[in-house]
Amino acid sequence: MSERLAEASGVSLPTIKRLEAAPGALSAHGPTIAAIQRAFEGKGLEFITENGGGAGIRFRERKDGTRGEH
Repeated sequence: MSERLAEASGVSLPTIKRLEAAPGALSAHGPTIAAIQRAFEGKGLEFITENGGGAGIRFRERKDGTRGEH
């Protein structure tokens, strides 16, 4: 999985592994986090802002109203 994320995001594999192993919130440069987010969004995920229920991530809704990988 780490290798696939590194390839999709353009972030080095050692950086991905470091981020996966670190406890708590991500500690990385803004462009690194943005690249990882774009890779996830490219697979149909959407990031949800904290709006009382907490921040999170979910599959984006498809045109047919269902959710899942696009």
